[in-house]
Amino acid sequence: MYEREKQQLIDCARAMERHGLVVLSGGNVSMRMPCGNFLVTPSAMSYDTMTIDDIVLIDGETRTVEGRRRPTSDKHAVLYMFRHMPEVNVILHTHQPYATAVGLVSDRLPANLVTVIDELHGEVKVAPFTPSSDEGMGVSAVEYAGDALAVILKHHGVLAYGKDIEQALTAAVYLEEASKTYLAALASGRTIPELTAEQIADESAERGYYGQPDEP
Repeated sequence: MYEREKQQLIDCARAMERHGLVVLSGGNVSMRMPCGNFLVTPSAMSYDTMTIDDIVLIDGETRTVEGRRRPTSDKHAVLYMFRHMPEVNVILHTHQPYATAVGLVSDRLPANLVTVIDELHGEVKVAPFTPSSDEGMGVSAVEYAGDALAVILKHHGVLAYGKDIEQALTAAVYLEEASKTYLAALASGRTIPELTAEQIADESAERGYYGQPDEP
């Protein structure tokens, strides 16, 4: 069941590793299914050797519906997010170093780069620390999400999300790129200029043109 979607989760997890967002078995990927259940990656398994038989289907109460592996330990947090963010169908949890570093020195990644506006839909806030594998991580993420497609978890990592895998992965990758730039600017010791609300609105208005139109 859901073989294509299970492979998509594995491909996404490997892309996360390829882009330096996770190492070894760190992080996880989860997807909302039309039936109301959720596909999640297994706990503490290498993405290099993962197969579709390792992906777990769970219900809204975190009970295993299909699969022989133990599901991600963050299952309570991601299910909370799915319940409270109905527009979100995919959630990625990463330990990407530069965005995580931003969370140690700032309370947000400001929308002063076009990639933050275009690919993350605005400034990314830093949520307070909550224990790993706790529903509180999801509660905090929902509280601090705003309009952005990601939340930085203080002392921990990142939750990036979207309507599909492409949007969620793109958000996570561009968040890391923007975080590198922001940290480099901070290291200069100079005041970092911010875009005005009008400039941000103008840039946001151009978002609909970017990319290719859907095939007829």
